[in-house]
Amino acid sequence: MARYIGPKTKIARKFKEPIFGPDKAFEKKNYPPGQHGNSRRRRKQSEYGVQLMEKQKAKYTYGILERQFKNIFKRASRKKGITGEILLQLIEARLDNVVFRLGVAPSRPAARQLVGHRHILVNGEIVSIPSYSIKAGDIISVREKSKSLEAITDSLASRSNAYSWLEWDENLMAGKFLNYPERAEIPENIKEQLIVELYSK
Repeated sequence: MARYIGPKTKIARKFKEPIFGPDKAFEKKNYPPGQHGNSRRRRKQSEYGVQLMEKQKAKYTYGILERQFKNIFKRASRKKGITGEILLQLIEARLDNVVFRLGVAPSRPAARQLVGHRHILVNGEIVSIPSYSIKAGDIISVREKSKSLEAITDSLASRSNAYSWLEWDENLMAGKFLNYPERAEIPENIKEQLIVELYSK
């Protein structure tokens, strides 16, 4: 499976925000990458450039490739409601993202690895596809054999964020996806309307 494995700080600097989480290197150089650093005079971005940048930011934040992202957008545009909001809801309902939000993994790439290595169950069945769509009422749990894995126990020990659309049972090491989150509940700084405008051209 193809995925981005390049320098993350460089990408974060491109978008001028730490999209991969806390980053000391980003804090030191919170300006766009390039040979002349912060002194370089930059041209004003075109409308298309701004929209493209927003789409790229969403893709890197959630770790989704172009074709997958386009397919999720098509699904979102077929549903009734605000397309941009539905797009983010569908992305939030991906199994790798839900595992990350529950605190089972410290990052989305780590969550993707746990899913791919068959450590995660959905409704009691092993699911090894990170892009699997979770539905309201689904139970996401850690496989019995994997409950003592250091990576999982360490991540759960430092778990701090609780999200209103997810429920977590510490004893069972299982979480429930209650419903799709409202846009205001999704903490990611993404201007989804720009992405809709880009794809609508």
